Amino acid sequence: MALIVQKYGGTSVGSAERIENVANKVAAFRDRGDDVVVVVSAMSGETNRLIDLAKSIQSPPDPRELDALIATGEQVTIALLSMALKKRGYDARSYTGGQVRILTDSSFNKARILAIDEKNMRTDLAAGRVVVVAGFQGVDEHSNITTLGRGGSDTTGVALAAALKADECQIYTDVDGVYTTDPRVVPEARRLDRITFEEMLEMASLGSKVLQIRSVEFAGKYNVPLRVLSSFQGGPGTLITYEEEGMEEALISGIAFNRDEAQLTIQGVPDQPGVAYRILGPIGAANIEVDMIVQNTSADGSTTDLTFTVHRNDFDKALSVLKDVAAELGAREVKGDTKTVKISLVGVGMRSHAGIASTMFEALAKEGINIRMISTSEIKISVVIEEKYLELGVRALHSVFKLDQAPAA
Repeated sequence: MALIVQKYGGTSVGSAERIENVANKVAAFRDRGDDVVVVVSAMSGETNRLIDLAKSIQSPPDPRELDALIATGEQVTIALLSMALKKRGYDARSYTGGQVRILTDSSFNKARILAIDEKNMRTDLAAGRVVVVAGFQGVDEHSNITTLGRGGSDTTGVALAAALKADECQIYTDVDGVYTTDPRVVPEARRLDRITFEEMLEMASLGSKVLQIRSVEFAGKYNVPLRVLSSFQGGPGTLITYEEEGMEEALISGIAFNRDEAQLTIQGVPDQPGVAYRILGPIGAANIEVDMIVQNTSADGSTTDLTFTVHRNDFDKALSVLKDVAAELGAREVKGDTKTVKISLVGVGMRSHAGIASTMFEALAKEGINIRMISTSEIKISVVIEEKYLELGVRALHSVFKLDQAPAA
């Protein structure tokens, strides 16, 4: 017997038939004696429909009223799922975020959870009920409805699991776990049985879309075992947990990549103290997030070149800012390129094994792939390359590190 928090995303509850399927899954856990709290998203496409409806009335929509509107999507799903469970003979009770009392700050459209009152949920669980909670939403101290932003339902699931001290938080989605890389790029990609919170955070931040970063951070902070499963097929999924003795000692757990990189270079800047700030300060002031940075000084030490990457959507804005900076500093030239991508190796095994970077660089060199930028951390190595070489590079690295093979026990 265990306390399980399950979260089902929009595709998992995208129709009445799929909601019935979720009810069957929940029923199976109740039949084996588990207590279950279910967190659901709005039906797929519903939140976007409501946002478009709001924009047709007011553009941009008032943030407070937009939250009041889009929170209704989950309210539909919790009621329908509760009905489906009751039809099967399982007592269930639905709650909005406000009814649970998921207290958030007042940052409409991107609120942060401050506290959760789990008293009513515990009472229902003790009475043998299934608790069905609307994901993505809460209330602030003034009882305004708030929403948690992108990935908010995942965050709700993990936060409830932390508050209830659940045995496991299960995230049901349209994939059956976390893979060594995207199977659409490498058909031989392998589902991982386990991955650490650290590795999953890196994978999520580097482009893996399986889980949102906030939910992984929350799970790691409160030590909530997190499992990614498929709503549409069986299987054990992938367990995300702290590194334990006896876990598979893989050198590399996975390869993440990001197609949304753009590269900017300012050349021939006078090499003086504070020059990096004078270049990147205005970029930050323009609310543009910088990812990788490389600075090179000329042989005589008089000038420097600085190269950095930004999200591709910010390229035009960043280029305009950089040209103004170049004129102010008397730089020689500004260059930009939107046809770049980032490939990253991720693995806690890097801490105790040497030679991973050289193996990576050799594999890319054999395929004639030039590396433009390199960034490393304790469990990650990232490179920026030309966009046209993305799939070739990922396949080459997946092969050289033998990620299609399960590590020896």
